[in-house]
Amino acid sequence: MFSLPVLAVLLAKAFSGLASPSQQPFDLQGHRGGRGNANENTLHSFAWGMIDGVKTLELDNGITKDGVVVVWHDMHIPPEKCEDTSPAFPGDPDFPYVGKQIANLTLAQIKTLDCGSERLVDYPMQLVYPRTKISTLQEVFDFVACADPERRMLFNIESKVDAVTPNNTRSVDDFVTLQHAVFLKSGYDLKNIIYQSFDWRTLIGMKALEPKIPTAALISSDTAGNVNGTSPWLAGLQLGNFPDATDGAKIASAAKSIKADILSPSAVSGKSPVPDPTQAGYIRFTTKDMVDRAHELKMTVIPWTVDRLNIADELLDWGVDGIITDYPTQMRRRFEQRGLRVPPRYSKGKVFECLAKHAQ
Repeated sequence: MFSLPVLAVLLAKAFSGLASPSQQPFDLQGHRGGRGNANENTLHSFAWGMIDGVKTLELDNGITKDGVVVVWHDMHIPPEKCEDTSPAFPGDPDFPYVGKQIANLTLAQIKTLDCGSERLVDYPMQLVYPRTKISTLQEVFDFVACADPERRMLFNIESKVDAVTPNNTRSVDDFVTLQHAVFLKSGYDLKNIIYQSFDWRTLIGMKALEPKIPTAALISSDTAGNVNGTSPWLAGLQLGNFPDATDGAKIASAAKSIKADILSPSAVSGKSPVPDPTQAGYIRFTTKDMVDRAHELKMTVIPWTVDRLNIADELLDWGVDGIITDYPTQMRRRFEQRGLRVPPRYSKGKVFECLAKHAQ
């Protein structure tokens, strides 16, 4: 017969999945909140991400014509995601707004859009919330803080800068300074905010302005370019100049050279003719040598966007530190199956209460 103190210890271990009390939960990130579940980058998607039990909310930022940081992925307003309602003021020559660049629209114009009525064809189980408006970054912070009074939520925030066609977006300096100003007003510790971008110039700029903010170097087969050439996305770096033996290791070394804390590569190459590693011809972008080299350089590795468990299992076998997914509920279940410690969930009642206060 066990004594009560011994029994208490045994029960604690059993219900913690045999994880050490000091072990941090695995970094489950809801891509755009979790676009497989709800309209992406909306308060509703972030609400479901919190209820699903993500550790980190992944989201994107654009900047309006009048300098407001908004939470939106695309550099324009695509018709498959938003609908026009009415002009911001009578006779507005910019109306209709669908199809136009975020950088060419004011916040007032953007706030007229209905970005909750359309369901993306590739996400047939996506919940829609008609008449949902695009939120500012501050509005997202305010909503999450309402449901997260202990301020334990992490954020992975991407600057959507166009390195190829500069006039499509605001400048690198605008993104760094305007986003940083909102981060300071967020109510969250700056260490809770990861700053990520495909345009590595923004990472260099943010690290120079605010060294406390972790930076994540996003990269894909498209933005990496030819290893012997110079990609406009990599801040003038040429991957071929790094002495590592493989392209994956070169990418890790390049990210470290700009003082990135995190390497965030696409899991699958854009050139892969098939989507799953069990299929012949599958081409990986994230590779084991890339992960190993990043770890040697004291960087964490968080691949995206992982929506297949076969891919997730391969990445977990290689020791990645987090996974960004459109389906956080299913990915969380797989983590539990593998014995990984998962983040705590947020109260559905509390999240919905805050959503009712903050949703527009």
